Amino acid sequence: MARQFHLGDILSISTGFLVSPRHIEGVYDILNYMTGDNLFTHQLPRASDECQPYLLEQMPWLVDIELGAGADAEGWDWEAWLLCQVAEHGEYHPVRPIPIDDHDVIDPIVELEQMAPNKPIIVLTG
Repeated sequence: MARQFHLGDILSISTGFLVSPRHIEGVYDILNYMTGDNLFTHQLPRASDECQPYLLEQMPWLVDIELGAGADAEGWDWEAWLLCQVAEHGEYHPVRPIPIDDHDVIDPIVELEQMAPNKPIIVLTG
């Protein structure tokens, strides 16, 4: 079953640039939906890598979207760029989750220990 996502959420995953109008919340929302997980911040890059091919498969036209000059420079007007993309491609698009076997469900603490094996990790419980 597909769910509608803003083009900026989708482009944040397909381009690797944070262009969601909801900022990081949009990234969490689409990646949690696509993976069926409840991701922690340090897990977002891996989940994005897992989901990106499925977004491109669902919307092949995404590969033709170019960020343009200055996208990696300070002061890039990503909001104006996004408005142009929305005008050309539409604001919302249906997104389907990835197959359950294509997402590695890893305990966030275990993954953090794998990412930084020699660093102390303090776990707070509520």
